Amino acid sequence: MHDVLPLIPRTDFPAIRRRALATLQVNLGYRCNQSCNHCHVNAGPHRTEAMDADNVELVLAYLARSGAATLDLTGGAPELNPHFRSLVERASARGIRVIDRCNLTVLFEPGQEDTADFLAAHGVEITASLPCYLEENVDRQRGRGVFETSIAALRRLTELGYGAPDGRLVLNLVYNPQGPVLPPPQASLEDDYRRMLGERWGVRFTRLYTLANMPIQRFGSTLVSKGGFNGYLQLLKQAHRDENLDAVMCRDLVSVDWQGYVYDCDFNQMLGLPLRHAQRARSHLRDLLGEDLRGNPIVVRDHCYGCTAGQGSSCGGALAAAAGA
Repeated sequence: MHDVLPLIPRTDFPAIRRRALATLQVNLGYRCNQSCNHCHVNAGPHRTEAMDADNVELVLAYLARSGAATLDLTGGAPELNPHFRSLVERASARGIRVIDRCNLTVLFEPGQEDTADFLAAHGVEITASLPCYLEENVDRQRGRGVFETSIAALRRLTELGYGAPDGRLVLNLVYNPQGPVLPPPQASLEDDYRRMLGERWGVRFTRLYTLANMPIQRFGSTLVSKGGFNGYLQLLKQAHRDENLDAVMCRDLVSVDWQGYVYDCDFNQMLGLPLRHAQRARSHLRDLLGEDLRGNPIVVRDHCYGCTAGQGSSCGGALAAAAGA
């Protein structure tokens, strides 16, 4: 695995600052039942890192004091953390909007057979990876048989009421390109997904999010091996649009790693670029209890162009519409 941080220049990316906190994004660990080519976390079945009970309690304490309305759970596969269900139950009972970033196939792992029912019972919003609606493309990126299992999971979620017009149970799908290219326009691709998944398998979903691949961890290392790292960075930089800057996720999100350390975003977390606050080189979530981060400068480097290139890219999909483009 190549270390890509030395290859990402200190940058001329525009200086940006934080607004009021809206979302606490928590990485519950790097264990995953898949090892996807595009993964910016380098997650997989053999990773053992997992958030412990003490840090889960700290997450709940921070939510109570920060005013954040959304808890965004990621990994790895967040469902594989032994404290996942307790965290979801306690956060949702407090009226917190809970998002589970689910790879779909985890719903059929041993011990996870009732996870879909659990998520529905607690009104958890699911953001699910499905990088294409064609079997060949998904299996090439994520492994043989992943598409078939993903469709089975989506059909089960549809049966539970996810993606229904009443909007009670939200299911968002996530597309990312197969290689070092920008994603296509989100709205037209969503129409294609809705038609193909609906007609062929009776699957419903709420929204499609298109995300650019980030040149870090496994995907970044692959680019280095193929000699395409610098070219992809240039593609992102040349496609930058200033109008996307107002809607980038780092303005109102704090990212927490499995040990409780804090970052401006999940991508900075994977690069080891910590959130800067109160002259600390590295801050823990406990250091932020009762702190107001509004106006805090956000740590940026050239990989940040991955969020502002073209239609823009964030944990909530394309930014162009949100930015008024």
